[in-house]
Amino acid sequence: MPLPLRAPGGGRTSPRTADALVAGVVLLVVAVWTLISARYASEPALRTALGWALILVGCGALYFRRRQPVAVAVVTLLACVVYYPLSAQDGPLMIAFALALYTTAAEGRFAAAVALAAVTLLAVGVGEIRQQPGHRQIDDTSLAMLAGWLISLVAVGRAQRTRTAYLHEVEQRALAAEREQEARARQSATEERLRIAREVHDVLGHSISLINVQSGAALHRLGKGPAPEAGLATATEALEAVKATSKDALRELRATLGMLRRADEATPTAPASSGLALLGDLVERARGAGLDVRTSTTGAPVPLPPPVDLAAYRIVQESLTNVTRHAGAGTVRVTLDWGVDAVRLRIADDGGGAPEDGPLGSGIRGMAERARAFGGELTAGNADGGGFVVDARLPLAPPGAPGPRPGPDEPPRTPPASPRTPPASSEGDPR
Repeated sequence: MPLPLRAPGGGRTSPRTADALVAGVVLLVVAVWTLISARYASEPALRTALGWALILVGCGALYFRRRQPVAVAVVTLLACVVYYPLSAQDGPLMIAFALALYTTAAEGRFAAAVALAAVTLLAVGVGEIRQQPGHRQIDDTSLAMLAGWLISLVAVGRAQRTRTAYLHEVEQRALAAEREQEARARQSATEERLRIAREVHDVLGHSISLINVQSGAALHRLGKGPAPEAGLATATEALEAVKATSKDALRELRATLGMLRRADEATPTAPASSGLALLGDLVERARGAGLDVRTSTTGAPVPLPPPVDLAAYRIVQESLTNVTRHAGAGTVRVTLDWGVDAVRLRIADDGGGAPEDGPLGSGIRGMAERARAFGGELTAGNADGGGFVVDARLPLAPPGAPGPRPGPDEPPRTPPASPRTPPASSEGDPR
């Protein structure tokens, strides 16, 4: 389809308005030319009236040229066939047929356009051949020029059709690319919201759970009515533990928010203050809440990329948070097994485990999402001998990146920790 005309204000003119303007312009040109020719040629009034009627029909049909291109081309051709032998004024009504023939090719009716051009040329040629010698209206040169014009009109219409189809395809591709870009932006925004939710959940959930357990234990001891000195010592110990835990929570929260404010960073990475290097501090805080946390390391630890290091830290942190809040366990064993291409984390407690038919909580789902994000895997469930086990495997490098290999003489990064006193059990929601 031919491109719509541009309005003076920069907008697009509707197709019907454009067709009306084209038909009006052609009618004006033909009418002016005919009026000028009438000054040099006279004919009966009836013929003049019939000629003007054919001009109106031929030019007026152009209004429907894009809706019925073949029919309009036939009407304009028939109007020319009747008009030129009848009228002595010989107005340029052929312009209407030329435009209709071009539109037929431009609208994709290429075969019909070729047929109409061939019929026109054949009819003109046969009509001239039948003329008496010396009475021909078109000589051989003019006939050849007419053939060239007809072929040119069909070829230009075909080229316009090809160009319009190409522009339409380009527009569709641009729209598809825009939709794909919007879908990717929505997906990125969703993934970023999930990442922020996991960070905030892990940072605040762990610390607030420890504060809750420490405060509850202190209130429980004070409720037994100890001596003033013992009560003051208990309250002081609990407040110091709460202060230290809340300080760590604020530090991690500031680090997380600081990373979120870095708008120019291509890929969000982990806060520098979190990683397996701080596993000892994490264990000490859990021990301060009454858990007996025991750690062990096998293999040779290697430096991890910051995102993977943070994921490993968060998995251990969330596991200890779940044990503190829900398990009622006395002992937790944290095992780090460093392999050639992956590190395996295993956090096992001796608590009551989770309900067999209960749904997994958001914390476990978040840990599994972290592991899958780096090409790893995580399973969580009740152990055969009692308790609950979280088992995670994380590659030493993100997918597609060359991973480091453990050195034979590298010392463990998280030394084994000594046991502490088991805690009292606490109740809470399912993990």
